[in-house]
Amino acid sequence: MSGGADGPSCAVCRAPAVIEEPRHRAAWCPVHYVDHVQNQVRKAIDHPQATPARERMFGYADRLLVAVSGGKDSLALWDILLDLGYRVDGLYIGLGIGGYSRRSQEICEAFAQQRGAHLHVVDLAETYGFSTVTGSQVATNRSTCGVCGLSKRYVFNQVAVERGYDVVVTGHNLDDEAATLLGNLLRWHEDFLARQRPVLPATGANQVRKCKPLYRLSEREMAAYCVIRGIDYVVEECPLVDGNTGHEHKEILSALERAAPGAKAQFLFGFLDRHERFTEAEGADDGPTVVACGRCGMPTVGEVCAFCRQRERILAVLPVTAGAAPAPPSPATDRNVAP
Repeated sequence: MSGGADGPSCAVCRAPAVIEEPRHRAAWCPVHYVDHVQNQVRKAIDHPQATPARERMFGYADRLLVAVSGGKDSLALWDILLDLGYRVDGLYIGLGIGGYSRRSQEICEAFAQQRGAHLHVVDLAETYGFSTVTGSQVATNRSTCGVCGLSKRYVFNQVAVERGYDVVVTGHNLDDEAATLLGNLLRWHEDFLARQRPVLPATGANQVRKCKPLYRLSEREMAAYCVIRGIDYVVEECPLVDGNTGHEHKEILSALERAAPGAKAQFLFGFLDRHERFTEAEGADDGPTVVACGRCGMPTVGEVCAFCRQRERILAVLPVTAGAAPAPPSPATDRNVAP
């Protein structure tokens, strides 16, 4: 944040600016900075890259479910979509990470009440028999982040399907997507590269479209938006994040950005503009056949989905915590925080 009598002026109205963005070679006052951020989201929604015929992410008739964590990006995204007039509700997943999860849930509930918005709350342990912490400590060869990520993706889709939503939207920003791209390129994960894009279409029954409307905006831009809009959010990082190489990738890209403003955007947007090269190489437009999981009915490319396999391994080791032998996950039950 910057500004003052001798500081830069707003690119729109010439009033004192509160934030400069070297990538855009511009600065803005509070009002026009909010406009800038919301215009970037509009552009992402209306003309997403790496999407056939540049079709829109979603329309005003669609029911949207935004995955909120209590962090700046997801709450800012919810705020923006509400301001833009979309039909959007929130979903918070209680991951069982002690005080961190409790604080995150409180912030999401407070935001929903302040905005008169609807929030679904799903507790992972209550609904599925394990938490991120217990699940990562036993019975799986996944990292904590792996257990968490798989669980969240499953619950996002299941709640969206069962509650009749058309699209799941997430708060992945420019920094997130550029870091993921760097990691996939370093390991040459061509199948992941083929699937990395702002819009992931539904490819079978019991599956909804997934979109990332913040992919054009950086972490810094989203933090400034929250400050200007007065959005309270969890500042602390997840206490279980140690060892996640994505942070190192972000640091590398941030160093490049400081030396050459716009480097992150050029890296990500250049990839997205050339995305068809990876889909053609992998045949990703067709992809594997998606079928219904034999346990829960959610989409999978095998007989049993990855989440059900993970859950069964965990429950086999945690019978007391789970309270029962492995069984198909019960339909997503949630507590609603309504206006």
